[in-house]
Amino acid sequence: MRYTPVALALSLVVAVSSSVLHSSPTPALDPRAAALVAQGREEMAAGRHDAAIDAFEAALTLEPGSAEVLVNLATATRRTGLQGRAIHYYRQALEIEPRNVSAIAGEGVALAEKGATEKANRNLARLKSLCGGCAESQQLATAIARGPTPKMVSAASVKPKPLVSGN
Repeated sequence: MRYTPVALALSLVVAVSSSVLHSSPTPALDPRAAALVAQGREEMAAGRHDAAIDAFEAALTLEPGSAEVLVNLATATRRTGLQGRAIHYYRQALEIEPRNVSAIAGEGVALAEKGATEKANRNLARLKSLCGGCAESQQLATAIARGPTPKMVSAASVKPKPLVSGN
């Protein structure tokens, strides 16, 4: 009985130290992949999203398990209007790093743009529990308030039906 508090304290110290030892920092990217990521970010900043996607996909072939590359690829994909594909990439990044606030926020923005505001609000709650009022949570709250992206219909897709009259 008198050793119980000591045993509990010792087991707590062992549990905390083992969890700290098993959590490793994100490994640095391969220099070639880092150069491709930098190129992709430059392309995205210039508004050339397709070129950015190409650069990020090339970086992903060099670093297949990199959450950073996946988040950048998802962001570029989302900006081209492919929210479903972007959500897929964000979820892959979250499988690798479940507490990646950029991936959580990006997925939430893509969900909000797609019209799934309830799921986006879940991501916002998760972000607020992780980082409070960080920039990512502000960005997601703004996207949720903005609402879904309107679907645009081009004139070429709407063609009148030909009128056939009998003689």
